[in-house]
Amino acid sequence: MPSSLLEPEDRVLSTLEKDGSRRWLSPRLSGGSFLTARRMFAYFLIVAFTLTPYIHLLFGLEKPLVLLDILHRKFILFGFTFLPTDTILLALTLVTLLVGIFLMTALFGRVWCGWACPQTVYMEFVYRPIERLFEGTKGKGGKSRKPVAGWKRVARYGVYLLVSMYLAHTFLAYFVGVESLAKWITSSPFEHPVAFVIMAAVTGAMMFDFGFFREQTCIIACPYGRLQSALLDRQSLIVSYDKTRGEPRGKKRKPSEGEAEQAGDCVDCHLCVDTCPTGIDIRDGLQMECIGCAQCVDACTPVMAKLGRDAGLIRYSTQAAMDGESAGLLRPRVVIYPVIMLVLLTALTVLLSVKKSADVVMLRNLGNPFTLMEDGQVSNSMRIKITNRREMAAAYQVEPVGDVVTRIELAENPLAIDPGASRTEGVLIVLPRSAFTKGVCDIVLHISDGAGFEQAITCRLLGPYGPAKDKASNTPAGSIPETTGQGDAS
Repeated sequence: MPSSLLEPEDRVLSTLEKDGSRRWLSPRLSGGSFLTARRMFAYFLIVAFTLTPYIHLLFGLEKPLVLLDILHRKFILFGFTFLPTDTILLALTLVTLLVGIFLMTALFGRVWCGWACPQTVYMEFVYRPIERLFEGTKGKGGKSRKPVAGWKRVARYGVYLLVSMYLAHTFLAYFVGVESLAKWITSSPFEHPVAFVIMAAVTGAMMFDFGFFREQTCIIACPYGRLQSALLDRQSLIVSYDKTRGEPRGKKRKPSEGEAEQAGDCVDCHLCVDTCPTGIDIRDGLQMECIGCAQCVDACTPVMAKLGRDAGLIRYSTQAAMDGESAGLLRPRVVIYPVIMLVLLTALTVLLSVKKSADVVMLRNLGNPFTLMEDGQVSNSMRIKITNRREMAAAYQVEPVGDVVTRIELAENPLAIDPGASRTEGVLIVLPRSAFTKGVCDIVLHISDGAGFEQAITCRLLGPYGPAKDKASNTPAGSIPETTGQGDAS
């Protein structure tokens, strides 16, 4: 005997039936001003998503606009290169974007989910239109009234596969670059098996997401909906149902003699539920599953027009406005978030403004801090590390400033460095003993690449503390410190 002890009164999730089986959604398409605006914006985002990896080729730019090269630990965002040494810069950028999302949510609710999220954009404006085309519900949506032929189902998934392959290739272009992607596409999979497996895996993930998991990504997998209780407040813009106007709901009929007309505007037509891409009833209030797409608004507006009633029974509003409270645009979170963003952006701008096309660091070699040479001069063994931040090879000339240094020796000068690479080379610096005062001598090295990069770096060298030994007594006229360990140069 089936037990009803654990059976819920209604669905636990909008995509699950009471018995736990999957409820497949086929939302009705409700035309309106919001759908038109969302469709135009979605097509713009799709074009931008496709073209962004190619912008540097189209306009002859030195770097891609966006490149997240995890393998080589190099991120390029809007033309600036973040290397592993730029942890602070990357952290500031990501935190600024995060605070921006908090501010956008506090002001406009889940407008990101319904208007700009890739999951929504491709699900609602690419995959669902393909589904409606093969199921015979093009332009109206909903469930097909006739059984769908088997070949149409196969053809639909065939088109899904092509679109998923396009998405996978475009998605990977952001991580490997279009040049590497072009080599993968035009060469045999056996020449790059790992890349081919990655491409196939991403394509399979797209097929699973948009062909099977679908709206459950928003309902189950995405944490953004669960964060809205912390990110929203009563003044945040959300899709709202006006219960004061709508209740009591029911079919409209002509009242009998002496009977008052039903007060509620909602005729319980169920269109707001049928059109919802996540399957919820907006009349139950704000819910985690609501993505703020306004399809219920587009569905309800023409119904109100047919009944001769004012539009806005379902509309973009705030919880405070629905309860008759005054609007409060200025509130703590919408003041604190911009202030935090201003501080972060200021710090980021200052740090970026002082960044150059190369990073130079002088390090001291292991071993003795200095060596007394046979000719009486003093040599310091150093290391120079240069990171080329440009997207083209460069050669860096290292020269001393002034006439204090007798000579400077490198294995190669200038140092040739590949794009985005680092090179560390030993540097032997020789200077006369007389240049040292109390065992130290500060010199300046000038590093340039002949293409606009120049940097002067101060380097502290170590040497004898006092003058040379007295030949007559064969005793030192000065003392040398016992600390002969490593020293750092800056």
